[in-house]
Amino acid sequence: AEVYAPAPGSEGPIHNMAADIAQQIAVGLDVTGVLAVELFETTDERLLVNELAMRPHNSGHWTIEGSVTSQFEQHLRAVLDLPLGSTAMRGEWAVMVNILGGPSSDSLAERLPHALAHHADVKVHLYGKQPRPGRKVGHVTVLADILEDAVAQARGAAAFFQD
Repeated sequence: AEVYAPAPGSEGPIHNMAADIAQQIAVGLDVTGVLAVELFETTDERLLVNELAMRPHNSGHWTIEGSVTSQFEQHLRAVLDLPLGSTAMRGEWAVMVNILGGPSSDSLAERLPHALAHHADVKVHLYGKQPRPGRKVGHVTVLADILEDAVAQARGAAAFFQD
Protein backbone atom coordinates (compact mmCIF):
# COMPACT_ATOMS: atom_id res chain seq x y z
CA ALA A 1 0.00 0.00 0.00
CA GLU A 2 1.02 3.56 -0.60
CA VAL A 3 -0.07 6.74 1.16
CA TYR A 4 0.32 10.21 -0.35
CA ALA A 5 -0.03 13.29 1.83
CA PRO A 6 -1.75 15.45 1.10
CA ALA A 7 -4.04 13.21 -0.93
CA PRO A 8 -3.87 14.31 -4.58
CA GLY A 9 -7.04 16.14 -5.55
CA SER A 10 -8.08 16.41 -1.91
CA GLU A 11 -9.91 19.67 -2.35
CA GLY A 12 -13.54 20.36 -3.05
CA PRO A 13 -16.85 18.78 -2.11
CA ILE A 14 -15.66 15.17 -1.71
CA HIS A 15 -12.86 16.28 0.63
CA ASN A 16 -15.29 18.33 2.70
CA MET A 17 -17.72 15.41 2.86
CA ALA A 18 -14.91 13.09 4.05
CA ALA A 19 -13.87 15.54 6.76
CA ASP A 20 -17.50 15.93 7.89
CA ILE A 21 -18.01 12.15 8.08
CA ALA A 22 -14.81 11.67 10.09
CA GLN A 23 -15.71 14.48 12.48
CA GLN A 24 -19.25 13.15 13.00
CA ILE A 25 -17.86 9.69 13.80
CA ALA A 26 -15.27 11.08 16.24
CA VAL A 27 -17.85 13.21 18.04
CA GLY A 28 -20.44 10.41 18.04
CA LEU A 29 -17.97 7.94 19.54
CA ASP A 30 -16.57 10.54 21.96
CA VAL A 31 -13.04 9.71 20.83
CA THR A 32 -10.03 10.93 22.76
CA GLY A 33 -6.85 10.50 20.76
CA VAL A 34 -6.20 9.52 17.18
CA LEU A 35 -9.00 8.09 15.06
CA ALA A 36 -8.19 6.75 11.61
CA VAL A 37 -11.23 6.70 9.33
CA GLU A 38 -10.74 4.77 6.09
CA LEU A 39 -13.23 5.70 3.38
CA PHE A 40 -13.86 4.33 -0.09
CA GLU A 41 -15.17 6.59 -2.83
CA THR A 42 -17.72 4.95 -5.10
CA THR A 43 -18.06 5.67 -8.82
CA ASP A 44 -21.14 7.76 -8.06
CA GLU A 45 -19.11 9.94 -5.62
CA ARG A 46 -20.48 8.50 -2.40
CA LEU A 47 -18.18 7.74 0.52
CA LEU A 48 -18.36 4.44 2.38
CA VAL A 49 -16.69 3.88 5.75
CA ASN A 50 -14.45 0.82 5.49
CA GLU A 51 -12.45 0.87 8.72
CA LEU A 52 -12.17 2.73 12.01
CA ALA A 53 -9.06 2.54 14.18
CA MET A 54 -9.04 4.39 17.50
CA ARG A 55 -5.26 4.38 17.68
CA PRO A 56 -2.28 5.31 15.53
CA HIS A 57 -2.70 3.48 12.23
CA ASN A 58 -0.44 2.37 9.39
CA SER A 59 -2.07 4.90 7.07
CA GLY A 60 -0.68 7.67 9.28
CA HIS A 61 2.90 6.41 9.61
CA TRP A 62 3.97 9.10 7.13
CA THR A 63 3.50 11.61 9.97
CA ILE A 64 6.63 10.33 11.73
CA GLU A 65 8.76 12.35 9.31
CA GLY A 66 6.13 14.23 7.35
CA SER A 67 4.31 16.20 10.03
CA VAL A 68 5.49 18.54 12.76
CA THR A 69 3.68 16.32 15.28
CA SER A 70 3.42 12.61 14.46
CA GLN A 71 0.23 10.64 15.01
CA PHE A 72 1.96 8.83 17.88
CA GLU A 73 2.90 12.03 19.71
CA GLN A 74 -0.51 13.56 18.99
CA HIS A 75 -2.27 10.49 20.40
CA LEU A 76 -0.24 10.67 23.62
CA ARG A 77 -0.86 14.41 23.95
CA ALA A 78 -4.61 13.85 23.58
CA VAL A 79 -4.98 10.96 26.03
CA LEU A 80 -2.74 12.75 28.56
CA ASP A 81 -4.81 15.93 28.17
CA LEU A 82 -1.81 17.92 26.94
CA PRO A 83 -2.04 20.67 24.32
CA LEU A 84 -2.12 19.19 20.82
CA GLY A 85 0.81 19.80 18.50
CA SER A 86 0.93 21.29 15.03
CA THR A 87 -0.29 19.07 12.21
CA ALA A 88 1.56 21.13 9.59
CA MET A 89 3.51 19.17 7.03
CA ARG A 90 7.30 19.36 6.92
CA GLY A 91 7.37 19.39 3.11
CA GLU A 92 5.15 19.72 0.08
CA TRP A 93 4.59 15.96 -0.23
CA ALA A 94 5.07 12.91 1.97
CA VAL A 95 4.86 9.45 0.42
CA MET A 96 4.85 6.23 2.43
CA VAL A 97 5.22 2.79 0.85
CA ASN A 98 4.79 -0.42 2.84
CA ILE A 99 7.50 -3.08 2.78
CA LEU A 100 5.94 -6.51 2.45
CA GLY A 101 7.65 -9.77 3.37
CA GLY A 102 8.44 -12.38 0.78
CA PRO A 103 9.75 -15.93 0.60
CA SER A 104 13.45 -14.94 0.86
CA SER A 105 15.46 -15.94 3.90
CA ASP A 106 17.67 -12.84 3.53
CA SER A 107 17.68 -10.50 6.49
CA LEU A 108 15.87 -7.25 5.76
CA ALA A 109 18.51 -5.44 7.81
CA GLU A 110 21.19 -6.72 5.39
CA ARG A 111 19.38 -4.92 2.57
CA LEU A 112 19.21 -1.60 4.41
CA PRO A 113 22.67 -0.27 3.38
CA HIS A 114 21.88 -0.96 -0.29
CA ALA A 115 18.55 0.86 -0.10
CA LEU A 116 20.12 3.86 1.63
CA ALA A 117 23.08 3.95 -0.78
CA HIS A 118 20.67 4.39 -3.69
CA HIS A 119 18.05 6.50 -1.89
CA ALA A 120 19.83 8.64 0.72
CA ASP A 121 16.80 10.81 1.54
CA VAL A 122 14.48 7.90 2.32
CA LYS A 123 13.53 7.07 5.90
CA VAL A 124 13.27 3.31 6.45
CA HIS A 125 11.33 1.70 9.30
CA LEU A 126 11.74 -2.06 9.78
CA TYR A 127 9.36 -3.55 12.36
CA GLY A 128 11.48 -6.56 13.39
CA LYS A 129 8.76 -8.98 12.26
CA GLN A 130 9.57 -12.34 10.71
CA PRO A 131 8.96 -11.91 6.95
CA ARG A 132 6.14 -13.92 5.39
CA PRO A 133 4.64 -13.40 1.95
CA GLY A 134 2.32 -10.39 2.07
CA ARG A 135 3.05 -9.49 5.71
CA LYS A 136 3.82 -5.83 6.48
CA VAL A 137 7.36 -5.81 7.82
CA GLY A 138 8.16 -2.11 7.49
CA HIS A 139 7.68 1.05 5.51
CA VAL A 140 9.65 3.80 3.81
CA THR A 141 8.81 7.49 3.79
CA VAL A 142 10.04 10.23 1.46
CA LEU A 143 9.47 13.98 1.63
CA ALA A 144 9.80 15.94 -1.61
CA ASP A 145 8.65 19.09 -3.37
CA ILE A 146 7.35 17.09 -6.36
CA LEU A 147 4.92 14.21 -5.84
CA GLU A 148 6.28 12.10 -8.69
CA ASP A 149 9.82 12.35 -7.26
CA ALA A 150 8.64 11.23 -3.83
CA VAL A 151 6.70 8.29 -5.31
CA ALA A 152 9.67 7.15 -7.43
CA GLN A 153 12.10 7.35 -4.51
CA ALA A 154 9.77 5.58 -2.06
CA ARG A 155 8.92 2.79 -4.50
CA GLY A 156 12.58 2.42 -5.45
CA ALA A 157 13.70 2.13 -1.84
CA ALA A 158 10.91 -0.29 -0.92
CA ALA A 159 11.87 -2.47 -3.90
CA PHE A 160 15.24 -3.21 -2.27
CA PHE A 161 13.37 -5.11 0.44
CA GLN A 162 11.09 -7.06 -1.91
CA ASP A 163 11.92 -10.42 -3.47
